[in-house]
Formats: sequence, structure tokens, C-alpha cells
Amino acid sequence: MGRSTSKTLFIGAILLLLLAGPSRLFARGREIMQARTVFNIRDFGATGNKSDDALPAIQKAIAAATAAGGGVVYFPPGEYTSGTIDLHSHVNLYLESGATLYASENAAEFDHQKVQSKDALFFGENLEDISIDGRGTIDGQQKYIWQNDDSETMAYRHKYLVHTLGKSEMRTYPAGHPDRSVYPHLLWLGHCKNVRITGVSFLRSPSWTFALYDCSRVVIDGIYVYTSLKDAVWADGIDIVGCDDVSISNSTIETGDDCIIFVSDIPEWGPVKPCQHITVTNCRLSSASAAIKFSEGNRLFIRDIVITNCTIFNSNRGLTLQIATGGDISNVVISNITMDLHRFDWFWAGDGNAFNFEIKRQCEWNQVPCKAGDTGPGSIHNVIIRDIIIHSQGSSTIYGHPESWLSGLTFENIKFFISSNPDSPYDIADNALSFRYVRDLKLRNIEVNWEKPAYDKWESALSIADVDRLQLDGFSGNAAWPERNVPVIALNQVTNATLRDMDALPGTNVFLKIAGASTHDLHLVDNDFHEAKVPYQLDSDVKPDAVTAVNNFPASK
Repeated sequence: MGRSTSKTLFIGAILLLLLAGPSRLFARGREIMQARTVFNIRDFGATGNKSDDALPAIQKAIAAATAAGGGVVYFPPGEYTSGTIDLHSHVNLYLESGATLYASENAAEFDHQKVQSKDALFFGENLEDISIDGRGTIDGQQKYIWQNDDSETMAYRHKYLVHTLGKSEMRTYPAGHPDRSVYPHLLWLGHCKNVRITGVSFLRSPSWTFALYDCSRVVIDGIYVYTSLKDAVWADGIDIVGCDDVSISNSTIETGDDCIIFVSDIPEWGPVKPCQHITVTNCRLSSASAAIKFSEGNRLFIRDIVITNCTIFNSNRGLTLQIATGGDISNVVISNITMDLHRFDWFWAGDGNAFNFEIKRQCEWNQVPCKAGDTGPGSIHNVIIRDIIIHSQGSSTIYGHPESWLSGLTFENIKFFISSNPDSPYDIADNALSFRYVRDLKLRNIEVNWEKPAYDKWESALSIADVDRLQLDGFSGNAAWPERNVPVIALNQVTNATLRDMDALPGTNVFLKIAGASTHDLHLVDNDFHEAKVPYQLDSDVKPDAVTAVNNFPASK
């Protein structure tokens, strides 16, 4: 490429950045000014015609930038088709508005990695100082087929209901073969540092859109990720595997499978690494599975995670924290979130539920008999969830394990609006919010509203069992069906608890039911029970001195 062409592109890039606003200009402009040259892929043979193979030209441009000590590989407006692109250190890709890069539909053009699950349109390993920027589009072109379910999903709890009711057991698979391991990602990076991905749209990925393993100092900002909410199984948005220091912000992710996943390891990719020091801010998330998932495949740590100022809509599940391989989740803050959740087709995991905490042994997860020497259950502790408004259909379940209780949980300023969907044959909702096997649980300012259409099997607003050291401070809600003597709040085997500033709403029958022979040291303080026919009720197995009531209205008899 001649000097005049390079200069023209350099000036053009700066002018484009001026249109993007000052913050983007200074951040991106400094990098362009530091780059020695801009390398236009058209100068290396790319035609801009979708039917032509652009990979040789793209790889030549990257090689030239590498030989120059680094630079910007520029995709001007046009349509380009490519197989795997090998990224290089200090090389930054810039897709102009109007530029679309298509993943080749020839699977052989991705089958070059020793580990097949690393196959990707963009591939990089042991790199530093790399970026994919611009306002262009990257399209994976994945298509899907519907066919009868196979043994892979036999364990899904919805399948029995669907089968019993005679509903269709057809489900979606990627076209070609129902095996996710043969489908490439749009981006796979391993052992990379100083990574930036901004502005670009990533569409129709065959598998996880982004797969990041053992990467650090990663910034993802202002991107758009899309796959079909109806069809796109296995097409997660961003999978963060054993990474450190990651920021995801100002992005929209609408994808059939989970939007953002944290996990400590994928065994075939390399050694287990902690997944830590991650922020997710100002994002819009939609998923037929989970918007945010802490993956069950966590053998080490997922810790120091902050998720804030996000909206979750048109989703099946909101926040899922699961462990099935013995790892640990800790130091998590999730705040300022709105959720609008509903059920999707039967084969998607989830039930239109806002929260799902779950600890299991791997044998329990796989539903096989446990043996001596099996890995013990993992742990979840020090999690704060606050300032959330939820419209949902399913039950939220926060369950530890009999051998590994959740600990240090805070749920604060949470407002639920729960309805049902008569067209869903697999509705399994019961209580609005259930806790079990938890130590040091703080619930503050929780509100539960049951809405129409109602579901016949709904029960309590709060179900709390096997919990030690509970603080319930400020609660408003009702039982779904008060005429059935279902309590608003059900406690069972709860110890060392204070329940304060709760309001029984008009029409309440039984507000609080207390059960469990080991229940003790429950304190009811400053509660307004006057709208309840029965303020609180003790089962016969509860010792009379297990509950102390002070300064409630009306006064305890």
C-alpha cells in the first residue's frame, strides 16, 4: 500500500472517530496515531464480494501489520467471507460501517485447531494488545433445524410433562449435526492480555459467540450480539472462562442460550484458572436460557464480580448461580436491575424464574448414584443482591446443600410481580421465593405481588427452611390462595432469627406459619398483623418457648 493511501485512510479514520464523540475519539484516536500504518485488506486482494474468499487477503494484511511492528487492519465497506482468521499481537482490526464479514459455511475452513472446541472465525492464543473495533458486522450465518428430541435432554424436568400431555417433543438443533463441539465460535481467545472489542455487531454465531480463556485486561464495550431466541441452542453470548480483569459495558446481547457466563475452566482448553475481577455495567440482556449465569462447571473460583445498571427482558431466567464440580462463588454484588421474564419452549433450561442458586455434587447433577471419593459439593458465599424489580412466572429458588450451606447472602429492595402463562404445560411454580440451607441470610424490604392469570399450585410468598441466623426486615405480600390456609410466609427448621417490620395485607388468613422441632430463638418484633386472621401459627412440633413476640400490632395474646 502506498504512503498516500495510508495517509488518506489514517485521516478518514480520525474523521470517523470525530463523529463517534470525544471519549471514543481520544481512546481510539491515540491508538491509531500510535500505529505505524493502516493496512486496507482491499490492497491485499479482498474484493468486497461475498462470494469470494477474503481469507488470504485478510491474513496477508495481518502479516504485513505484524512485520511493521503493529498496525490497523482495515475492512472498508463491502461483504467479505472467510474461514478462521489467525490474530497477531499488536494488530488491531477495524470494521468500517457498511463492512460485513461472513463466516464461511464450509466447516472444513474452521477445522484446523488441535482442540476442535477452539475453532473460531477469529482465533488468537498467547497474544497481547489486540482489538476488534468499528461499526461493522460479523455474521456467523448459522441455521437451525427442528427434529425429535434425542437422549441428550431426557433429564429435562419439563420433558415428562410435555410427553404426558401429548405435546410436541420437537426441538431445535444446529443444521448439520446435533453436536455443539463441531461448531465454531465467532471469537476464541486463550492466554491473551490487553484485549479490546468495541462497537461491532456479532450475529448468528454457530456456537458461543465469544469464548475467552485465561485472558486478562479485557474491555468489551458497545457491542451488539444476536442469535435467535427461538432456535439458537448452544449459541451463548460471552463465555468468560478463567479470566481476570474483564469489563463488559454498554452492550446489547440477545441470544438463544445464556447471555453472559462465568466459569473457572474448560478441561480441554488447559489448566483450571480463577474467574475473577469482572464488571458488567449498563447492558441489555435477552435469553431463552439465562441472562447471567455462574456456570455449574466451576472447579476453582468465581469471585469479585459486580453486575449493575442492567435490564433483563424477554428472558427465561434472570440470575443463575450453580455449582456441580466442587468450586466456589464469592464476593458478588448485583444491583439496579429490572427483569421481565417468561417461559420459552420446553427444551430450554429455566422456568421464567428470577433467581436460581444451586449447589450439587456432580453425581447428583448427572442424576447417577454417588460413590465414595466423589468430589464434595462446592460453596457460595458473600453475595449481595439489591434494588431489583422483577416481573416473572416461575419460582425463585436459593438452595444450598445439606453438606455445604450458602452463607452471607443479602437480598435487599426486591419487588416481585408474579403471573402465570396458561399456554405453558410445564409450569412448576409454587412459592415466589424459597431459601434452604442458608446461614447468615438478610432479607430487607421484600415485596411480593401475585398477578393474573393465576396458577392453581401457587403457595407462599416466602418459604424459608433450614436457615440459621436470619434477619427479615421489612416484608409486604400475601399468599397466592389465602382461602386455602396457605401462609404468606412459611418457616421450617429456622434458628436465631429476627422478623421485623412486616405488614399483613388485607384479606390475609394465615400470615406466618412456623414449623420444625429444631426451630428456636425466633423473635417477632414491631410487626403489623392487624389485617391477618391468624398472625402466626406454630405447628405442634415447635416448642412453646421457641418464639418470642414483642411490640407487634395487635399485641400478642
